[in-house]
Amino acid sequence: MKALILAGNKGCDPSSDINENKALIKILGKEMISYVIFALKELDFIDKIAVVGDLKQLDVIKPFVDDIVEQGDSLSANILKGVQLFADDEDVLILTSDIPMITPDAIQDFVKKALRLEADFCYPVVKKEVNERKYPGVKRTYVKIKDGTFTGGNIVLVKAGVAKRLVHKAESFLAYRKKPWKLAGILGISFIFKFLIGNLSIEDLEKRVSDIFGIKARAVISPYPEIGTDVDKQSDLDLAAKVLSQGGI
Repeated sequence: MKALILAGNKGCDPSSDINENKALIKILGKEMISYVIFALKELDFIDKIAVVGDLKQLDVIKPFVDDIVEQGDSLSANILKGVQLFADDEDVLILTSDIPMITPDAIQDFVKKALRLEADFCYPVVKKEVNERKYPGVKRTYVKIKDGTFTGGNIVLVKAGVAKRLVHKAESFLAYRKKPWKLAGILGISFIFKFLIGNLSIEDLEKRVSDIFGIKARAVISPYPEIGTDVDKQSDLDLAAKVLSQGGI
């Protein structure tokens, strides 16, 4: 399986309080992206690691990855540039570079469950109670639906050909990934109504996304909150430093 890490610094997340390239912010003396790289290197089913970002800035990690691709002007452009490295039928694990607490176990659990679903696109979600049990008080974007209250992850598993074909169509989904109400609007009025009355389910969301994009899309409930805990502000950096200094516990 291939891995693609998104480390661009153009078209950054407007919800983030950090304006510099997060991939290169140092935590305990190591670039944030290096924690993601070395978690992937612990997994024997990952046979290639590529990164999309600023070539000059990312020169420091060059010895540890297989390819670095010059970034584009947006998140969707970076995804497209990265997946061009791979054959259409290859599974690609796409990760952001701002999840330094990610562990090999969290990645392996997600991939194992995703592969069983035999889907074109898989996305992890984490229950609020699981997140708050491990990282109490950490602010995250949650959505309350029939199956529980969830936050999204920062990894997807997708067929390279699907990503090449649909990434531009998915731009609005990418732009609103932390704005549940706007996502609901894209999905349609019936989804807003179901959301309001508390009757929207994971199965409903899977079916609607599958219908919109003409693929088989599935959600994976992950018991690992680090898969959905990214770094957007100073308090997140402080948490990451604390967790990593304790060996990730």
